[in-house]
Amino acid sequence: MSDYNYDLLIIGAGPGGYEAAFDAADGGMKVAVVERAQLGGTCLNRGCIPTKALMHCSDVYREAAHGAELGVEVSGLKANRARIGERKNEVLDTLRGGIKGLLDKKKIDIIEGTAVVCGDHEVQVGGESFTAEKIMVATGSDPLIPPIPGADLPGVIDSTDLLNMGCEEIPEFVIIGGGVIGIEFATIYADLGDHVTVIEGLDRLLPMVDKEIGRSIKMSLEKKGVDVHVSSPVQKIEKDGDKLAVVLKNKKEEEITIVADKVLMSVGRKPVTKGVFSDDFLAKYDVLDQKGFIKVDKTYQTACPSVYAIGDCIGGVQLAHTATAEGRSAVAMMLGEEATIDMTTVPSCIYTDPEIAVVGLTADEAKDQGIEVVTKKYPMSANGKTLIAGLDRGFVKIVAREEDHVIIGAHLLCGRASDLIGELAVAVSQEMTLEELGDIIHPHPSFVEAIMEAARL
Repeated sequence: MSDYNYDLLIIGAGPGGYEAAFDAADGGMKVAVVERAQLGGTCLNRGCIPTKALMHCSDVYREAAHGAELGVEVSGLKANRARIGERKNEVLDTLRGGIKGLLDKKKIDIIEGTAVVCGDHEVQVGGESFTAEKIMVATGSDPLIPPIPGADLPGVIDSTDLLNMGCEEIPEFVIIGGGVIGIEFATIYADLGDHVTVIEGLDRLLPMVDKEIGRSIKMSLEKKGVDVHVSSPVQKIEKDGDKLAVVLKNKKEEEITIVADKVLMSVGRKPVTKGVFSDDFLAKYDVLDQKGFIKVDKTYQTACPSVYAIGDCIGGVQLAHTATAEGRSAVAMMLGEEATIDMTTVPSCIYTDPEIAVVGLTADEAKDQGIEVVTKKYPMSANGKTLIAGLDRGFVKIVAREEDHVIIGAHLLCGRASDLIGELAVAVSQEMTLEELGDIIHPHPSFVEAIMEAARL
């Protein structure tokens, strides 16, 4: 019998932590999960799920508002924002209950409180000590607040604050940061009728995706009435009566002031690692880099062989499904099995209007690596299901090696992009060729047949 309380103790009950716990329990390990807040972590409580719950409501409202174009006329249309916030909470409660049920079913202990790794096999929670043969840190990340003068003023909020507000009206809403989080919130609040301004210091929105997608989404937002400023770093934020004044410097080095009711900071995220390790542990093991991320090897082990880390707190691709894959891979290796998940192919989705989904390399990234490519681009304006749904914008773009037509990337801007990208992730992972993908019969009419059409071009 083990001398430890647990075979595996996991700190953090987000997607990385609880999925790792499920696999470990299925593999015969005695498991506990420590959570200081709510089951589900950032993704369920302060990120992916609540944001998409709000977005579904704003999508329905937008579609109803434009229903006359399809022959469906609605009178007295109103966005009941209090009810939208309530529904978001109902979704979260249901999903949290599902996680709790699975943890109980698999006999995984839930320990409430803040955990501190004090030794190779010891974790303290609220003054109580627990031991485990292996420890996994899956503490995730928090919103990053940049050192902008005035960033600490009342009314300057982060994504957690905004989601906690429910969905209250923000007549003049300034979003600092044109990345994924900023653009998704801009879409939601613009669709619900608020005036939104997005400020990005770099020269385009969504700098991590295909350039054409970044340009297209900028035009889409502007069509909704969103003011977009790129190449415009924020200089400071000041009080302006009961409002806020955001001062930016544009491409021409001119200072522009924008007045707002609320200012959202969405410029990135930082690892939650402060206080996770005791001072004595940190003196013994070099586990943190200069930015506070936990350093791990290819097996997700830290400098302490019994302590592992996965998810946002180790950096890399900070996505919920990446954390899940890392956690499951780490557990597989703990159990002496081969980690079979392909960690090189990670799809990413952005829930804008239309949706964005990407996997693999862009054409520019491939060329930077010395890979000659061919690009196949199919316009969704030629897709029957897209026209039926009134989503007459966007495209499917596939990038393949020129020499053998093996697919190395895909970039979608279209309706249902988050659903379509899975097929292309399989194509990239399995090194399918354009011809192989194009020869697979796809249903008609459907959104997904655009993938086949792009491959056949």
